[in-house]
Amino acid sequence: MIQLSRLAVASLFAITVGCAPKEHHRTIDPQTVSRNLNISVRPVTVAIGEFTNRSTYMNGLFADAGDRLGKQAQQILTTHLSDSRAFHVVDRRNMEALARESRYSGGSQSIEGAGAVITGAVTEFGRRETGTRTLGGLLQKSRTQTLYGKVSLSVVDVKTSRVLASYQGAGEYGLTNSQVLGTGGVAGYDSTLADKVLNLAIMEAVEKMVGGRAHGEW
Repeated sequence: MIQLSRLAVASLFAITVGCAPKEHHRTIDPQTVSRNLNISVRPVTVAIGEFTNRSTYMNGLFADAGDRLGKQAQQILTTHLSDSRAFHVVDRRNMEALARESRYSGGSQSIEGAGAVITGAVTEFGRRETGTRTLGGLLQKSRTQTLYGKVSLSVVDVKTSRVLASYQGAGEYGLTNSQVLGTGGVAGYDSTLADKVLNLAIMEAVEKMVGGRAHGEW
């Protein structure tokens, strides 16, 4: 009886583990990437320029106005540039609020000029689904939803408007849900994957940008 109970517990544990969602991610750009964001370089002051979604994802006749994917990518870019410690990022999107707070404090502003503007675009973005079945789905079935994307960043000189350098980052992020012996749910579309794949692709592009600056590319 005790042995039977142990077998039942072990079977239940195996089913539970099999049903747990599993995430996976990887970079897909073939270029070599430096993973060291602590490269010793003299920080340069930059401003964030336009970041647009040029992919077919969330674009087209029936897409929502406002380019949500581009704005999302712009915020992620700001975070990674600041975290790299190779850049001083100046805020140009909240100038009115900054001026108002400066007046409230009784002080005067001394706006720092940027030496370069970082512009960007989401050049590729998409979603695919794959599934597997064991014994026609009676024993186990699973579905994997994968988002992939590619971004391009350009460093533009503010005095000459010359593009000093360009970098690309790409990646994919997936989530697998399984049902074992009819137990466990096969989840629908997970919108957080868009955040994760954008973060992965932009992080890779910023790493290349930091490495390029350290090697005198611009």
